[in-house]
Amino acid sequence: MAQEKFRVGLTPGFLGEDGKVRFKDVGLDLLDKEPHIEYTFIATERPYVPPDEIGGLDAFIALGGKYPRETFEKVDRLTLIARHGVGYDNVDLQAATEADVMIAIAPSGVRRPVAEGIIGLMFALSKNFFAYDRATRAGTWREGLETGVDLIGRTLGSVGLGNIGTEVFRLLQPFGMRFLTFDPYVSPEVAKSLNVEVVDLPTVMSESDYVCVTCPLTDETRGLIGEKEFALMKPTAFFINTARGPIVDQRVLTQVLKERRIRAAGIDVFEEEPVDPNEPLLKLDNVIVSPHAIALTEECYQDIGRLNCQKAIQVSRGEIPDNVVNSEVLERKSFQEKLARYREGA
Repeated sequence: MAQEKFRVGLTPGFLGEDGKVRFKDVGLDLLDKEPHIEYTFIATERPYVPPDEIGGLDAFIALGGKYPRETFEKVDRLTLIARHGVGYDNVDLQAATEADVMIAIAPSGVRRPVAEGIIGLMFALSKNFFAYDRATRAGTWREGLETGVDLIGRTLGSVGLGNIGTEVFRLLQPFGMRFLTFDPYVSPEVAKSLNVEVVDLPTVMSESDYVCVTCPLTDETRGLIGEKEFALMKPTAFFINTARGPIVDQRVLTQVLKERRIRAAGIDVFEEEPVDPNEPLLKLDNVIVSPHAIALTEECYQDIGRLNCQKAIQVSRGEIPDNVVNSEVLERKSFQEKLARYREGA
């Protein structure tokens, strides 16, 4: 009897309007080289990814979508969801574990693109690029424009010193900046190797010229930055959030910017996404916004795509991939039986 194919599904966001893959390289050639693997694109994500779309799959590569408990109802075959990126706040981890499904992320694929995006926002804010662009188009030239500031010699503080935060500090080493971080779980050795001072959150907020949020969204970090924290910032400081919207009180941030209590902000993430076009934050002229897209580069799609396709191949051989966030699932007997079946068929 012929071996049953190992089935991999991908979210429809990988496809353009013409039905073709809209990215240069997402690693599908790796799957093509495996005769025991076939892949397909699910039809729709609806409000969340439904079980009828993924129930017949062994692995699922997720560019977007939400994965609440309903996603995992009576899903017996699925063994892996590989997230395109590092965030997994859109996944019910407990439900995934109970369904014997690994949730894996790809931190190395987003490290450089997000770090470059943060630094890009630092430059754009510091040099008033967007204000200068508006003035030039309006024909007002230099009238009434604020001067920019240099990065050299200033203080950068990060909320979080993980995968992305460390890359930001590494790339900015030549700028002669003072580096601060607030991260209760940081390795002192890692911080020291990057010349980063580990301090408390009030110190990061009060002493930094640039505050960037790079920590994950957890119960601990939800609402971490609000009125009390913004009140500590310098009126000349810049605030950047490329992590997750709910870490920051968006209403408070909007008021702080409206009252010019800080100089400006760069925001890539929002409390609700997609953000409402009528959101008051979008009406302000001292904020640069982007649609949770700061990391979307050709290299990012290629690196994460290939990592996730390789994860699917590993599972098809009964192996456990790197960066499984719900590690409890690995100890479950029913999950181990799933993996054993793949090994037997390999």
